[in-house]
Amino acid sequence: MNLPFFIGLRYTKAKRKNHFISFISLISMGGIALGVMTVIVVVSVMNGFNKEFKERMLSTVSHATISTYTGDRLNDWQATAETAKLNEHVLGAAPYIHSEGMLQGSRTEGALIRGIEPELETSVTEFQDAMRYGVLDDLQAGEFNVVLGVDLAAHLGVGPGDKVTLYVPEFRTTAVGVTPRLKRFTVTGIFEVGMYEYDFKLALIHMSDMQKLLRMPSGSAEGVRLKVDDLMRANAIAREIGLNLDGFLKIRDWTQEHVNFFKATRTERMAMFIILSMIVAVAAFNILSTLVMLVTEKQSDVAILRTLGLSGGRIMMVFMISGTLIGLVGTLLGLVAGVIVSLNISSIIEAIEGWFNTEFLSKDIYYITELSADLQQNDVVMIAGIAFVMSVLSTLYPAWRAAKIHPAEALRHE
Repeated sequence: MNLPFFIGLRYTKAKRKNHFISFISLISMGGIALGVMTVIVVVSVMNGFNKEFKERMLSTVSHATISTYTGDRLNDWQATAETAKLNEHVLGAAPYIHSEGMLQGSRTEGALIRGIEPELETSVTEFQDAMRYGVLDDLQAGEFNVVLGVDLAAHLGVGPGDKVTLYVPEFRTTAVGVTPRLKRFTVTGIFEVGMYEYDFKLALIHMSDMQKLLRMPSGSAEGVRLKVDDLMRANAIAREIGLNLDGFLKIRDWTQEHVNFFKATRTERMAMFIILSMIVAVAAFNILSTLVMLVTEKQSDVAILRTLGLSGGRIMMVFMISGTLIGLVGTLLGLVAGVIVSLNISSIIEAIEGWFNTEFLSKDIYYITELSADLQQNDVVMIAGIAFVMSVLSTLYPAWRAAKIHPAEALRHE
């Protein structure tokens, strides 16, 4: 049983008369190594990007949201919050009111205005940790203060202590006609989350000020935002909470609120994986061509082995082992290189940026400005397994051709 392995190993290691075959073997091995390394690095970087993006996003959005089916206001949000907190997995609950508005400073920009209770908001989000200036507690009822995203404040040309005018789509009739409601606010804080849709589009005000602007009754809200102890079980926890809520209320978790984003990232990750796997497939085809040439060169050897009694199946094993060894070595080299590069990707990118005096991830363009990798064992095993399977499959046809060689035909011209 060791004879096919011995011969296959000898064919792989020996310096053949046709050095071109040896060169193609090295190219095949290097191609598989490069393909495996590239797929591991790219998938790990995409995992790292998704993880970083998810952490930033979930630090500022609710894990679950309770609201009405009709979109009407929630008149007794306190009772709803207390009902939700009866679940042991709920860590915090806070009311909110959302409205689109127009902010005017040196320039004018549309924004999403969120009314919050500052003392409760810290129990469901991490906006306080994202504050670059001021604190959320500066939002006092009746003071008409506002906290802006850093990019929104820069675009408006305002800073702490400056005044901005807020226009909301709540119209009133005056002597000059129908006009939108407006109010002057004082900028008391600036936050930076690191995501465009928050830093450039979000403004926070006290919920009582929002109620006055929208002429909502005191104590009413648009809904209640929740924070749970296990993000990955948010959907199940939301269903448990929903069983205790009134029938006219609905609850949605973060996976439902941002379902399109996560579907898009999964699709993108799969597409990148398939595209980059083509590198491995090309290298596997190189193994096939290498073995086809090797079989042609070794026809006389195969004929002698068949004459000595080696079966067709064991002849197949000889060439399968030769090709498999090329794939195995290439896969292992690529796996090691991919793991090393993934674990040190930040340092490598910083070094390249320093050498070329450039910046790959500009803050003006990208949400994430630092490249990191999340190396997952399952991904590494799957990528290495696919590469190895491709290598083995590429040996079948050349090995089958070798097994079909007739000794008399092969030795006729020897």
